[in-house]
Amino acid sequence: MSVARVTEVISSSTKSFEDAVEEGVTRACKTLKNVTSAWVADQKAVIEDGKIVEYRVTMKVTFVLEG
Repeated sequence: MSVARVTEVISSSTKSFEDAVEEGVTRACKTLKNVTSAWVADQKAVIEDGKIVEYRVTMKVTFVLEG
Protein backbone atom coordinates (compact mmCIF):
# COMPACT_ATOMS: atom_id res chain seq x y z
CA MET A 1 0.00 0.00 0.00
CA SER A 2 1.21 3.51 -0.73
CA VAL A 3 0.12 6.98 0.31
CA ALA A 4 0.39 9.97 -2.00
CA ARG A 5 0.17 13.68 -1.45
CA VAL A 6 -0.79 16.47 -3.85
CA THR A 7 0.72 19.93 -3.76
CA GLU A 8 0.03 22.98 -5.90
CA VAL A 9 2.83 24.47 -8.00
CA ILE A 10 2.66 27.71 -9.97
CA SER A 11 5.33 28.28 -12.60
CA SER A 12 5.95 30.67 -15.47
CA SER A 13 7.89 31.04 -18.71
CA THR A 14 8.44 33.71 -21.32
CA LYS A 15 8.45 31.00 -24.05
CA SER A 16 5.25 28.93 -23.81
CA PHE A 17 2.76 27.12 -21.59
CA GLU A 18 4.61 23.87 -22.31
CA ASP A 19 7.87 25.40 -21.11
CA ALA A 20 6.15 26.68 -17.96
CA VAL A 21 4.98 23.11 -17.24
CA GLU A 22 8.49 21.73 -17.84
CA GLU A 23 10.02 24.34 -15.53
CA GLY A 24 7.48 23.62 -12.80
CA VAL A 25 7.95 19.85 -12.96
CA THR A 26 11.74 20.17 -13.01
CA ARG A 27 11.70 22.43 -9.95
CA ALA A 28 9.19 20.23 -8.08
CA CYS A 29 11.39 17.17 -8.65
CA LYS A 30 14.34 19.00 -7.05
CA THR A 31 12.36 19.49 -3.83
CA LEU A 32 9.95 16.55 -3.72
CA LYS A 33 10.80 12.85 -3.84
CA ASN A 34 8.83 10.25 -5.80
CA VAL A 35 6.91 12.65 -8.08
CA THR A 36 4.54 10.56 -10.17
CA SER A 37 2.29 13.00 -12.04
CA ALA A 38 1.30 16.59 -12.70
CA TRP A 39 -2.11 17.90 -13.69
CA VAL A 40 -2.38 21.37 -15.23
CA ALA A 41 -5.33 22.96 -13.46
CA ASP A 42 -5.10 26.47 -14.95
CA GLN A 43 -3.29 28.50 -17.59
CA LYS A 44 -2.94 32.28 -17.74
CA ALA A 45 -1.09 34.68 -20.00
CA VAL A 46 0.30 38.06 -18.96
CA ILE A 47 -0.19 40.62 -21.71
CA GLU A 48 1.62 43.93 -22.13
CA ASP A 49 1.14 46.27 -25.07
CA GLY A 50 -1.01 43.70 -26.85
CA LYS A 51 1.60 40.93 -26.67
CA ILE A 52 2.00 37.89 -24.41
CA VAL A 53 5.02 38.46 -22.18
CA GLU A 54 4.60 35.56 -19.76
CA TYR A 55 2.84 32.20 -19.65
CA ARG A 56 1.73 30.91 -16.24
CA VAL A 57 0.44 27.50 -15.21
CA THR A 58 -1.01 26.19 -11.98
CA MET A 59 -0.38 22.48 -11.52
CA LYS A 60 -1.32 19.80 -9.03
CA VAL A 61 1.79 17.66 -8.48
CA THR A 62 1.39 14.17 -6.98
CA PHE A 63 4.18 12.47 -5.07
CA VAL A 64 4.27 9.20 -3.13
CA LEU A 65 5.24 9.45 0.54
CA GLU A 66 8.05 7.28 1.80
CA GLY A 67 7.12 4.67 4.38
